[in-house]
Amino acid sequence: MSNKQQNILIIGAGLCGSLLALRLGQRGYNVNVYEMRPDLRRTDISAGRSINLAFSDRGNKAMKLVGIEDQVKDLCIPMNGRMLHDKEGNTFLSNYSGRDYEYINSISRQELNSLLLDEAEKHENVKIHFNKKCKSVNFEKTTALFQDYHTKAEFIEDSDCIIATDGAGSALRKSYFLEKKFLFSFSQQWLSHGYKELSILPNADGSYKTYKNALHIWPRGDFMVIALPNLDGSFTVTLFLSYDEGEYNFNNLTTPEIVTEFFKKEFPDALELMPNLVEDFFENPTAPLGTVKCSPWHYKGNTLLMGDSAHAIVPFYGQGMNASFEDVVEFDAILDKHEGHWETVFSEYDKVRKKDTDAIADLAIDNFHEMKDHVGQAIFQEKRKIEMALEKAFPEDYSSKYSLVTFNEDIGYREAMLRGRAQDKAILNMLADGEVSTEFILSGDEGLDMTYKEVLKDILDKVKTETEAILEDDKIAGLH
Repeated sequence: MSNKQQNILIIGAGLCGSLLALRLGQRGYNVNVYEMRPDLRRTDISAGRSINLAFSDRGNKAMKLVGIEDQVKDLCIPMNGRMLHDKEGNTFLSNYSGRDYEYINSISRQELNSLLLDEAEKHENVKIHFNKKCKSVNFEKTTALFQDYHTKAEFIEDSDCIIATDGAGSALRKSYFLEKKFLFSFSQQWLSHGYKELSILPNADGSYKTYKNALHIWPRGDFMVIALPNLDGSFTVTLFLSYDEGEYNFNNLTTPEIVTEFFKKEFPDALELMPNLVEDFFENPTAPLGTVKCSPWHYKGNTLLMGDSAHAIVPFYGQGMNASFEDVVEFDAILDKHEGHWETVFSEYDKVRKKDTDAIADLAIDNFHEMKDHVGQAIFQEKRKIEMALEKAFPEDYSSKYSLVTFNEDIGYREAMLRGRAQDKAILNMLADGEVSTEFILSGDEGLDMTYKEVLKDILDKVKTETEAILEDDKIAGLH
């Protein structure tokens, strides 16, 4: 059967689904996409969801694949590092990398999704249908049951194969689980924390109230606030807080007075920028944070889970969208090898990709604890100083765990996790044992004289040796 005769049904027109539709449309398939929400290009449906997202190299690799890299760049605001805010209002910029050309971007979810939908619809063989909720999938017959949001009428769609990109609440994944037709493993783990979207509005002249090119973090040990810039001069602010633990939690922040007291005590400099705090707090919902893992993602050559429907993660590595976009890149590479043989394509994709999505899920949990607590600790800041110095002095020879995950798109998440964790352990051990020190690292030192560089080279050699020893121990322990 040739490509043009094959019909593919995609459930979900979010970021992953719209990118997949665009790529399969470019390949010549007949693609029908069904989305339960209204068309976001004509309706504001962002309330309570992350308005902006962190976009980095893995995501950009996908934009290059479909030829829209330049258009996406226009939607981006570069963020060179984390701007840390302490309780006294002091700030410290911690760069993401010692290499000036490595940074992440803040991007509007709605603008990016709209662009992908527009590009997909330029292909006559791609049709996108909104307000159509998928109720269940018959993965043996390769059919899906939908309900029209307006008329409430139900209808069945038939296809050669079905790919579900319908997020953490996936109808296909639910059908896998409920039907019990094959051995399907599923786990959903919630953090004890939830999140609430707030905002810092622009100044009257449209300018930014605080530094534009950073991801701002107010780390407070058990909770935190972060802020990402938007093109209109505003910042999207997110409070991450326990539901029921601690002096202040979502369950007891019930009045304007308590909310204001909380921010005045913990985030005074943020409060100064947020006269709209109370209004935002009580208008916007509190949402949970969870991780979804499941296996297998496919049933024969009939159906496949992709994106959050297969591997929803918490947002703390800024990789949720990037991982879903990378799904499409990996899937496309496997299609190149086995096009026309869906069972082989789905099976190999599942096998190749799952180990990496499991890894980024675990890393995202790690980074949750790092962002709310560790970034404020002295030994962590010492580690970062060493990593920045090594990346700056030896850009080809060293990459931190964050750089491996975020800026090395040709390395899988699992490899980045294993090597990055070993490096972290190596440096922290050496700091704790007094084997290395940051006293010689001068802030902003551009002129690396030989003595300085020789000291750094000695540290690099020690870190590499210790890292390899840790990796070898992990291998013997079966962690590879």
